Amino acid sequence: MISLPLIAVVFIVFVGLAYHFYGGWVARQFQPDDGRATPAHTHKDGVDYVPTNRFYLFAQHFSAIAAAGPIAGPIVACQQFGWLPCLLWISLGVVLVGAVHDFSTLVASVRHGGHSIADITGTQLGKRAGQAMMVFIWIALVYIIVAFTDITAGSFIGRTEELEGLELGFNPGGAVAAATIFYMALSLIMGLTERFLKPPLWLSTVIFVPLAFAASWVGTLYSHVFVMELQTWILIICAYCAIGSVLPVWLLLQPRGYLGGYILYSALALGVIGMFFGGYEIQQPAFTGWQGISGATNLFPFLFVTIACGACSGFHGLVCSGTTSKQVDKESHMHGVGYGAMLAEGFVALIALAVVMIMAPADIVGLKPGTIYGRGIGEFLTLIIGKENILIATTFGAMAFSTFVFDTLDVSTRLGRYLLQELTGLKGKLGAWVGTLATIFVPWLILRGMEAGMWSKFWTLFGASNQLLAALSLLTITLWLKARGQKVAFTFLPMLFVLVITFWALGDLVATNWTASQGFDVARLNALAATALVLLAIFMLGSAWGQAKRK
Repeated sequence: MISLPLIAVVFIVFVGLAYHFYGGWVARQFQPDDGRATPAHTHKDGVDYVPTNRFYLFAQHFSAIAAAGPIAGPIVACQQFGWLPCLLWISLGVVLVGAVHDFSTLVASVRHGGHSIADITGTQLGKRAGQAMMVFIWIALVYIIVAFTDITAGSFIGRTEELEGLELGFNPGGAVAAATIFYMALSLIMGLTERFLKPPLWLSTVIFVPLAFAASWVGTLYSHVFVMELQTWILIICAYCAIGSVLPVWLLLQPRGYLGGYILYSALALGVIGMFFGGYEIQQPAFTGWQGISGATNLFPFLFVTIACGACSGFHGLVCSGTTSKQVDKESHMHGVGYGAMLAEGFVALIALAVVMIMAPADIVGLKPGTIYGRGIGEFLTLIIGKENILIATTFGAMAFSTFVFDTLDVSTRLGRYLLQELTGLKGKLGAWVGTLATIFVPWLILRGMEAGMWSKFWTLFGASNQLLAALSLLTITLWLKARGQKVAFTFLPMLFVLVITFWALGDLVATNWTASQGFDVARLNALAATALVLLAIFMLGSAWGQAKRK
């Protein structure tokens, strides 16, 4: 009989062997050389280019890539198609597509001086294709910032879906906001401590990691202090993103990512405890049919774009080539950071899948993914602290989910700033601020006047464009490898599969949104954005075909 412990064991063994054997084989194709100086050393500036301890970098990178995507996607897909197709795609996709994409993008960026995947596209496919890639990525980043800002602001005003229906002795929105602010303050203090006092990493870990976990408790004590309206929080979050985008990575990005990594590790540990020792039975169906439980959504292509980041994410390539590549100390570290962190994200997706698998379909009708995840993680935590503490446990699950989402915001703004600086040629502090303000102004303009919860109207398009971005990144890397006379099948075949699936899904979304739009509304905005993304992708494919014929 299939059980959660059996599924967990098979998955862990599978990805462990994949990391060593297939991931090791992929690494050998790139021939890492620790004698070759990385951009963190050749362009060291103490702001963006900073040689970083690989364990510190892994935690920061993992925290940046593992946001709401690998949690929400598997939960929604399981309800629609059943757990078996989800499990198969997460397992195979993360090994053969997602981890290869992340690792190869990180290597390509390091070998190109820490430049973004858009800039590398310009080198490999031509200047205009590179500019088209920059515009494509920038639109995708705007959608990420819009969705995650709305999710975060909604949680700060008490509409955090994980706590819906629970009787609390504190303001839930204020608690999440206070905990997040305390967590960010700790990150700044840790960054300053590491920079100027230079303690050993283990000592900083012992001091700051427990304090990061204490943020959940502190948030409940000061929940009444940070009670504001939705639009006020949207403005504050956008301002934070703007400032965080131009701060040195050692001051906020690195320590925040390191602490956030441990919150992710705790969620993973709770998932392991729940799957192995909870004694839960699988209650979701293994397979609901090729058209899903609704009968209106085809498994091909929507299973793949719904699960999204749990198996493959183009956003990861932006992190790899935007921030992580500028901090790699030695080339041998890229395998663990690039390939390994994506496998860890696959495990995050597995836990999210396990959370929904143990719930009866009738019990979760109408519940949002975050509600299901928060309650599931809370249920796992009660195995340690007791059933009588279910309220505290669920609160931790809610705050952990908010942390995952929030960690992505300033990274996305920083990446948008990099792109606009490359596109316009603006350098220095002026260029940084112009790129930052232009990137954050558009999401603020879109969200201005909207009610909380609008993120769901942008999410599907984000998922499809995110996967298409991964395919285009793999296309660029395939041409780079071909020009170097190296093997290309390990990047070309995943690229081809994801390209077909995402063009299929995005084309369907274009037609659906154009039909549903009434005037210049959200549906019309989505239709225009989707059309622009499709046209940009077609242009890049044409450029790639021309380059391949010439070479």
